[in-house]
Amino acid sequence: MNTILITSAKLILPGHKFHQQEVDLLISKGKIVDINKKIKQTDEKIQVIEGTGAIVAPGFFDLNVNIGEPGYETKEDLQTGTAAAAAAGFTGIAVHPNTNPAIQSRSEVSLIVNMSKGNLVDVYPIGAVSKKREGKEMAELYDMKVNGAIAFSDGNHSIQQAGLMGRALLYARGFNGLVISFAQDESIAGGNQMNEGVMSTFLGMKGIPNLAEALMVSRDLYLAEYNDAPIHFTTISTAESVDLIKKAKAKGLRVTCDVAAHSLVFTDNNIEGFDSNYKVSPPLRTHKDVKALIKGLKDGVIDAVVSQHTPQEIEFKAVEYHIAKNGITGLQTVLPMLLTAGLNEDQIVEKLAINSRKVVGLKIPSLAIGEEANIVLFNTTATWEFNDKTNKSKCKNNPLFGQTLTGKVLAVINNNQVVVNN
Repeated sequence: MNTILITSAKLILPGHKFHQQEVDLLISKGKIVDINKKIKQTDEKIQVIEGTGAIVAPGFFDLNVNIGEPGYETKEDLQTGTAAAAAAGFTGIAVHPNTNPAIQSRSEVSLIVNMSKGNLVDVYPIGAVSKKREGKEMAELYDMKVNGAIAFSDGNHSIQQAGLMGRALLYARGFNGLVISFAQDESIAGGNQMNEGVMSTFLGMKGIPNLAEALMVSRDLYLAEYNDAPIHFTTISTAESVDLIKKAKAKGLRVTCDVAAHSLVFTDNNIEGFDSNYKVSPPLRTHKDVKALIKGLKDGVIDAVVSQHTPQEIEFKAVEYHIAKNGITGLQTVLPMLLTAGLNEDQIVEKLAINSRKVVGLKIPSLAIGEEANIVLFNTTATWEFNDKTNKSKCKNNPLFGQTLTGKVLAVINNNQVVVNN
């Protein structure tokens, strides 16, 4: 990587001496060598990245990304997935075990770790809690931990057996492991297609009530408290979940949670036209839930925002709504969605770069002289079109595809590499 000078960008990182100030950053051989109000350009070979009107911050980190390797490379592979992540401002991603075979042993964990070496985007595997994600027999959690897994989850399968979940929490606690819960009681959800409410009744579709999520959040909070273990809830979607987690935090439980960016913007009303690009799990909820989720974010109840990036080939989306697969290719639209939801620049950095790393115990890039440069540069007012040219994923199952979006990532720098979005 050439020497890079980022000019006149507003630095956002609480605790930094230049927080909320306009600065220049000089980066050489992958390290920050100077940060100041103005840095004189003495070398004509320096690559200058104009940062006027933009924010410079620690690179974003996504706690919930689905990449097809191993087994579903036609949906996404590590190369295309990390390209989409870099274009979206993410210098690190946690990949869930929704693969075939699942990331369930040292072999799959090592595969992900080794294949992603040398990439601009750091890739961290999340190991399965149960073998084949079937929710029956616990996988070798410790073995995966020592080989590079940063947490454990059955991905988009919710663990239905309370006994298994309790044992996993207790076992993981012994080696500072973190269990991630996708909360959905399948006996209540019933395999249905959308949120239960006025819109599902209007469309004549069976719905998934908020109760299906709230019951499982409540159960897992009890299990975490009983086993004195930390727990993280991913992609919560209901007002009830926010309230339950708020009360648990007030009691002193070691609980964290995240929300998918699309759950802050879309509601079940968007499904009126049966566009399968709005079909996700958990389903899009009501305006009341969206309002509670945004308030939970701003109040600090919800720790982080994720993309829940879930690419699907066209043959799984261009079909009748009730047989379409769940998922949105969410990486590249996270920033525009958060701006649409009303988050400011400080909140965006907190939820995408700082708290997301805190959840899994990763070091937060310090933006200090002498440190490795792990940086995102983004503009909250610049516009861009999400289309075949700008899309870096193999798939385009996103309801915003083809639209002009506000909120553009200008550049990312990590691991002595740089990507600049034109």
